[in-house]
Amino acid sequence: MAEFHYEVDADGVAIITWDVPGKSMNVMSLEGFGELDAHVDTALGDAGVKGIVITSGKKDFAGGMDLNVLAGMRQGEDPARAIFDGIMNIHRILRKIERAGMDPKTLKGSKPVAAALPGTAAGIGLEIPLACHRIFAADNPKARLGLPEIMVGIFPGAGGTTRLVRKLGAMAAAPFLLEGKLQEPKKLKAAGIIDEIVPPEELLQRAKDWVLSAKDADIVKPWDQKGYKMPGGAPYHPAGFMTFVGANAMVNGKTMGVYPAAHALLSAVYEGALVPFDTALRIEARWFTNILMNPSSSAMIRSLFLNKEALEKGAVRPNQPDQSVRKVGILGAGMMGAGIAYVSANAGIEVILIDANQEAAEKGKAHSESLLDKGVSRKKVTAEKKAEVLARITATTDYAALSGCDLIVEAVFEDPKVKADVTARAEAAVAEDCIFATNTSTLPISELAKASTRSDQFIGIHFFSPVDKMMLVEIIRGKQSGDRAVAKALDFVRQIRKTPIVVNDARFFYANRCIIPYINEGVRMVKEGVRPGLVENAAKLVGMPVGPLQLVDETSIDLGVKIAKATRAAMGDAYPDAAVDEVLFWMADQGRLGRKAKAGFYTYDDTGRREALWQGLLDKYKPGDQPELTEVQHRLLFAQVLEAVRALEDGVLTDIREGDVGAILGWGFAPWSGGPFSWLDMIGAARAVELCEGLEARHGARFSAPQLLRDMAEKGEGFYTRFAPAQAA
Repeated sequence: MAEFHYEVDADGVAIITWDVPGKSMNVMSLEGFGELDAHVDTALGDAGVKGIVITSGKKDFAGGMDLNVLAGMRQGEDPARAIFDGIMNIHRILRKIERAGMDPKTLKGSKPVAAALPGTAAGIGLEIPLACHRIFAADNPKARLGLPEIMVGIFPGAGGTTRLVRKLGAMAAAPFLLEGKLQEPKKLKAAGIIDEIVPPEELLQRAKDWVLSAKDADIVKPWDQKGYKMPGGAPYHPAGFMTFVGANAMVNGKTMGVYPAAHALLSAVYEGALVPFDTALRIEARWFTNILMNPSSSAMIRSLFLNKEALEKGAVRPNQPDQSVRKVGILGAGMMGAGIAYVSANAGIEVILIDANQEAAEKGKAHSESLLDKGVSRKKVTAEKKAEVLARITATTDYAALSGCDLIVEAVFEDPKVKADVTARAEAAVAEDCIFATNTSTLPISELAKASTRSDQFIGIHFFSPVDKMMLVEIIRGKQSGDRAVAKALDFVRQIRKTPIVVNDARFFYANRCIIPYINEGVRMVKEGVRPGLVENAAKLVGMPVGPLQLVDETSIDLGVKIAKATRAAMGDAYPDAAVDEVLFWMADQGRLGRKAKAGFYTYDDTGRREALWQGLLDKYKPGDQPELTEVQHRLLFAQVLEAVRALEDGVLTDIREGDVGAILGWGFAPWSGGPFSWLDMIGAARAVELCEGLEARHGARFSAPQLLRDMAEKGEGFYTRFAPAQAA
């Protein structure tokens, strides 16, 4: 079925309408590009056509390129050539739109082309309009425009990089290219990226009117005009020189050198600025090919787009009828409960928010109001929307209000007795088919389920804090949790627009099981005399968003002490982290409990802003000879990835897609790597085992390679070959 439709109106304007069948949002395919190319040829070859308007038959213009297409380009005997030729063909089509039959000598004789964007335009959805001669956007408060490619390990490679830099200059274009944010049309108009914002009902007519009135001078792009000079200066212009030096420092400061797409983008910009426009497009295509062939970008695309999308669409969902939530009861109005109430009400679900006293319940509801007020102040939320969301939340102490709930989410203290009490009270108030979910980060679900009279309807849901910002939700299947409970949890997570992973019950589940060893390894190194600054910077230089010492400050040192005591009690003589406890317990005794106390591994000012690592660490744990940077990095990475492999080996993880996506979204595991399993595939199982053996010899049995990893090394297997295609995209 056609993805683009062509018609010519009575005034001689060709309307090319993008409307991919069966999709709520247009995404570009190779077939779609072929249709667009053919329609442009038809319009340019028809003497009766005076100009072209490219628009959408949907409420939005486009969500970008189908990344499955990019992934598919790498197949075949010569993938680099296939990618380069494919990208150059896209450049040819967009350049045809841009030149529109223009005489290359006189720069006359072309037909005007306008883009009419009814709503969101992302990625290729903005790169096509950038090749048009004028961009009209509807005054749509829900519309978001931008180039988000950098977020999934690539960069705008269909001319977006070259055109935006030539249009705005390198300095002004940098935030739009490097941050990947989607923004409202008014911001892009203020920046000079789009030309006009018009009432939605006038969008198509205004674009057609411009096409019919456009002159030759309106159609020639600045970079095609004689004497063009790049805004802000080219690299060897005095002003431009400073721009590019600054841009290089800024990019490396933000990426720590581990995100190849940012480096490739900057290279394409720098090299492209030194040559004519068409040569710059070839350079952009070469760097885009380079980045698509890079294993980091391949892994990021797989984890952050393909696998993430598959999980959100229900790849691991049991075959059950729709379990969408109509009314949710939330027990506990503290930080977690209040956050869950907000995201639920914001998704259109009726919420009963219960706490032990009315004041606490109202305070929980007030959290939603404060978040909505921020949205109103930023003009992202209307007063009407705020009122609607708050009206869905009932704050109360009365368990009878839970009547009619089809899901209960318990979010009280991490105390089994307290949880058991509220479980019994809630189950007495709801129908027999109501699913009960406990939000816990450490307590075994199967044990908590003993307080329920319906253990097959009891499941764990682990939200990450802050709930409104963190995208991952860990669903924990207890020993007796039934398929309907799993389906209910997955459908609820889909409703609140978050990404789910499903894991089996075990101490710390998956995310905390991996992140605690990361924190512990950092603390252990401090005790050994490794400089805290080396520990923290080694983590950041390998792609972790925060170092282990900062992370324990953020989560609070007393929480670490509490977890350590509980784990030691459970494990007895097998407990491996006594050296870590010595540091944490000493810090707690000093009253240095982390950021909340404005004193932890870091010092803080009166407002709670982090200042510097605490000098007292060096006084207590005298630095000796310092290890190599890579030694510290390998310790921090393997502390996490080996636990991920053990989780798979133990059956806690059943799908490596969930392991990779969960690691990146849950605790920020080096996104450039695509996740722990992708990283192990990148370096190879044999190399991983070799590194483990060295670490084990120097630092102990915690770095012993799991048998699964050793088996894979012997057979030359990778995780995404051994566990694909049944489990992995």
